Amino acid sequence: MSDRSPALHSTSAPLAARMRPRSLDEVVGQGHLLRPGSPLRTLASPDAAEQAGVSVILWGPPGTGKTTLAQALATTSGRRFVQLSAIQAGVKDVRKAMDDALTQRDLYGMNTLLFLDEIHRFTKAQQDALLPGVEQGWVTLVAATTENPSFSVISPLLSRSLLLTLQPLDDADLGELLRRALTDPRGVPGELALDEEAQRAIIQFASGDARRALTTLEASAASAHDEGATTITAEHVAAASDQALLRYDRDGDEHYDVISAFIKSIRGSDPDAALHYLARMIVAGEDPRFIARRLIISASEDIGMADPSALGVAVSAAQAVQLIGMPEGRIPLSEATVYLATAPKSNAAYLAIDEAIADVKSGRAGRVPNHLRDAHYAGAKPLGHGAGYRYPHDDELGVLTQQYLPDTLRGTEYYQPKQLGFEREVHPRLAKLRRITRGEDREKPLS
Repeated sequence: MSDRSPALHSTSAPLAARMRPRSLDEVVGQGHLLRPGSPLRTLASPDAAEQAGVSVILWGPPGTGKTTLAQALATTSGRRFVQLSAIQAGVKDVRKAMDDALTQRDLYGMNTLLFLDEIHRFTKAQQDALLPGVEQGWVTLVAATTENPSFSVISPLLSRSLLLTLQPLDDADLGELLRRALTDPRGVPGELALDEEAQRAIIQFASGDARRALTTLEASAASAHDEGATTITAEHVAAASDQALLRYDRDGDEHYDVISAFIKSIRGSDPDAALHYLARMIVAGEDPRFIARRLIISASEDIGMADPSALGVAVSAAQAVQLIGMPEGRIPLSEATVYLATAPKSNAAYLAIDEAIADVKSGRAGRVPNHLRDAHYAGAKPLGHGAGYRYPHDDELGVLTQQYLPDTLRGTEYYQPKQLGFEREVHPRLAKLRRITRGEDREKPLS
């Protein structure tokens, strides 16, 4: 094999930059945005270059193709491409870009696509500076953000924009990127193969990020080349990424085994074990929304009324992950995991609804008592609907004797609170409520 190490370690553009798609047809992933007739396909048409006042906001995690899509739009439509970074550019830079775009249009008939990276870092004044160019059609603005535009982009700009949401690349998309990088002349130099375990490791490390996948491949190829190997192995990937190999197949046994251990550790009140399994899922690139959903289920199933706040914590963590994405999303996931693991546990509400459902399925439903039926329509009164209903708020205790279950289920008690956490308080209160509604006790007031 010829010595290609100078090419592998040269100062040329990184592999991720060299492999950037040159047109929308080369883009991998984001199929929901690239279907025929989609807004991006329309904007990429050369005819669309004549449209005025078009702007697009691309919202998605790092490495999902925001810059790639902007460049491909410019190339395919024949627009002039100008890029600004919100980290470095100020109002003066924005105004100059707008003036240059106007000059290019008026003197040379050349339309400009202005790509603004990380628009969420722009202040309101900086974003205001974009409005004249967008409104007058001097530029086609394509702005990229990793944060929810509803909170980071001013309303006038948001209302004039197409908001397109990008998704992390799936394993098949990343696999296609790696294959291209090994076969394309712009890709990895030399005749190198990539074994299946190494490909799985790269995909795992990438966590849906195309840039990270190609960067890891490039470093792994350099490691393999330095050893004189012709195949990139999982060991090369581990050495290049400075991470231990984690056996985790998102579609295989490890996926189910780890999430099972995670939930059982929470149920068992072991926050340390729960955090360990949470970390394994995060490092493996598990979908954080999947983890958040499991936390919500755990809060309802295993904690329930022992700590009613647990469900709110889990739902808030899920919403936070949706808003801020990863890697910051690991923090609310960790907080919710610790809260749930250390909370008192009760499955009483979970058992209660399952028992009630079992009764209904077995035919133990019964007719709704007449006094509970809807009496707000013509003809209801002659049928006796609503007759005898007692309004609880008219009673000084706010609760009174009245039958609510069907006759066939009278006296049934589905919910059995435990002497755990908040349910210690619910237990005596529920006993009192049941005695009152059944006409057995009216003496002691409810606390």
